[in-house]
Amino acid sequence: MASNGWGWGNLFGGNAKATKDTTKNAILGLRGTLDMLAKRERHLQNQMDEQDNVARKNVSSNKGVAKAALRRKKAFEHQLEQTQSQMMTVEREISSIETANINKETLDAMKNAQQAMKKIHGGLTIDKVDQTMEELREQHAVGEEIAEALTQGAVGNAVDEDDLDEELAELQQEELDNKMLKTGSMPVSDQIQRMPNAAVGEPRSRVEEDDEEEELKKLQAEMAM
Repeated sequence: MASNGWGWGNLFGGNAKATKDTTKNAILGLRGTLDMLAKRERHLQNQMDEQDNVARKNVSSNKGVAKAALRRKKAFEHQLEQTQSQMMTVEREISSIETANINKETLDAMKNAQQAMKKIHGGLTIDKVDQTMEELREQHAVGEEIAEALTQGAVGNAVDEDDLDEELAELQQEELDNKMLKTGSMPVSDQIQRMPNAAVGEPRSRVEEDDEEEELKKLQAEMAM
C-alpha cells in the first residue's frame, strides 16, 4: 500500500532535509490558499453590501428590483459562509502540520540528546565505575605510603614514651607550683627539698674559710724564717 506524503514515516523518519522542505512547502501552500480565500471573503462581503444598498434604494420605488437584489445578496451570503468554512479548515490544517512539526523537532532533539549521552558514557558500566574508584583508593594509599617513606629520615626516631611521661610530670609540677604561688601556700615536699640546700651551704662555706686561714698562717711562718 503506497503511503501519502504526510505519512508518519516521512514526518518522523527519512531524510531530515527532505522532511523540512516538505513541511515548509505544505505550510506555504496552505497559507497561499488561505490568502486567496481571505480575498474571496472580502469580495463576497462587498457584493453583499452592494446588493443590500440596491435593495434599500428600491424598497419603496421598485419592489421587483429590491427583491432581486435581496435574492443576489442571499446567494453571496451562502458563498461567504462556504468560504469562511474553507478558511477554518485550512487554518486547522496549518495548525496540525505546525504541531506535528514541533513534535518532530522535539523528538529529534531528545533523540540527539540521548545519542550525546550515550556517546559521553561510552562503555561505562557500574562495575567499571566501582573498579575505577577502587583503583583510585589504592593509588591514594600507595601515595600516602610513599610520602611516609620519604619523610621518615627527616622526622627522626619515634618519641620515647618515658621521655614524654617525664616531661608531662614536670609540666604538671610547674602548674602546681604556679597555683601555690597564686594562693600563697607551698607544698610541704617543696619546703623539705629547699630547706636542706640552705643548711648545707653554710658548713661548706666555713670549712673553705678555715682552710684559707690555715694556708695563710703557713705562708706567713715560711716568710718569717
